[in-house]
Amino acid sequence: MTFQPILVLITAPTHEDARRISNTLLEKKLAACVNIVSAVDSHYIWQGEINEEKEVLLIVKSREELFEERLVPAVKAVHPYDVPEIIALPIIMGSKDYLNWIEEVTCE
Repeated sequence: MTFQPILVLITAPTHEDARRISNTLLEKKLAACVNIVSAVDSHYIWQGEINEEKEVLLIVKSREELFEERLVPAVKAVHPYDVPEIIALPIIMGSKDYLNWIEEVTCE
């Protein structure tokens, strides 16, 4: 299988939740790096209502082949939301050394 690096975006309600998710992904080698961005203003529709909340954004560097069967279940197991945001975007370009590092430190 060809290695496809991805960026995964995950929102969480608190910094503590974000750290728990980050540690889970790193310990299981499902992510090479996780950036935690505090104080994101999220506006969304939930159960027919428009909501605004302060959330924390995780930016996860991983690989496509881990996403569906391993990364998503790992996040859901520790995430407090019923329907957490877990979305992936392909990394189409990047430093060769950085992309090689993502491939080396994550599970196959």
